[in-house]
Amino acid sequence: MIRFLKIAIPVFILGFVAGNAFWYLFSPLWIDREVSESLPAELQLTTLKSGTFVDADSAHKGSGKAEILQGGAGTTLLRMTDFRVTNGPDLEVWLVKAPDPKSSSDVLASEWVSLGALKGNVGDQTYVIPAETDVSAYGSVVIWCEQFSVLFSPAALSSANGS
Repeated sequence: MIRFLKIAIPVFILGFVAGNAFWYLFSPLWIDREVSESLPAELQLTTLKSGTFVDADSAHKGSGKAEILQGGAGTTLLRMTDFRVTNGPDLEVWLVKAPDPKSSSDVLASEWVSLGALKGNVGDQTYVIPAETDVSAYGSVVIWCEQFSVLFSPAALSSANGS
């Protein structure tokens, strides 16, 4: 019986740890976090920049529209609509100065500002851009995995007036 316990207890502990690690790392691949935020209709917003999310590579896919909106009170927002991205651990939304990053190294070589954790990998969502941020200096929005420093999906931004 003692011999059995000497084998069973470590195997149980190892299995428990491995199972939890597997769930943490791989469950985002088959579980979507859906968000459905709407903007109040009475809000007066002007589109400053917009772009479309694209796939970063064959494993990290993204789609949807990104818009930087200016409110009448001076509030600046990032609005993502019809949004979908491959889910993963520790995803964040970043404004990046690089105009069209194609890889993780392009993002890391540029300056960026984090808008916070991604609320969900599917659905419409809004993020407040800090007041001191000069949005004209930023050329893209990216979905970034902070834990592994991986680009999941970039959206190159162009001005609303076409420049």
